[in-house]
Amino acid sequence: MAFPLKRSTKRRMGLFAVVIVTTAGARAAEQTVEQKDKTFVVNGAKVATLKVKVGDVISFKNMDPYFHNVFSLSDVKLFDLGSFPQGQSRPVTFDKAGKVEVECAIHPQMKLTVEVGK
Repeated sequence: MAFPLKRSTKRRMGLFAVVIVTTAGARAAEQTVEQKDKTFVVNGAKVATLKVKVGDVISFKNMDPYFHNVFSLSDVKLFDLGSFPQGQSRPVTFDKAGKVEVECAIHPQMKLTVEVGK
């Protein structure tokens, strides 16, 4: 047998659910990693390692006058963004904790480790 909830109890439960959804959605961040001079660059500086949190999005933006192909064969995050020209960017959501090795299929010297934390 189900017991009906009082109106005030229903209202409190509804507010609690809204707070959880809003808080969870507010945690994800978006960051841009540029591909420039055949390197990975953040805020104008070459980077070899980048730390993000689970749920964060990195947009890889090609700043070079030639194509790049960003990919990862890591178990934590497997992806291949395909080849894309100067000015275009492609996003990746990092949804699991761990280390992700990112490379460019066209320029093998381009390597980036993304450390995804909780």
